Amino acid sequence: MHLSDLQTKEIINITTGTRIGVIVDVIIDNEGRIKSLILEQRRGSKKFLSSREEVELSWHQIIKIGDDIILIDTRNR
Repeated sequence: MHLSDLQTKEIINITTGTRIGVIVDVIIDNEGRIKSLILEQRRGSKKFLSSREEVELSWHQIIKIGDDIILIDTRNR
């Protein structure tokens, strides 16, 4: 799987049912495994008024990667 494949998927928090953001980058450990994902979250209801914030999501927080969606549990750290 390529980064571009992950970037097309919606990220959903299973605790709240909300869309979290989009993947913009990954962090790889020394062994070449994915350590975490960098997500871009949009704040605000209107595109022209929104601000963007990057957050790091640990690979361990991912519950399932499907064809269209990535399910995460933010309670897992």
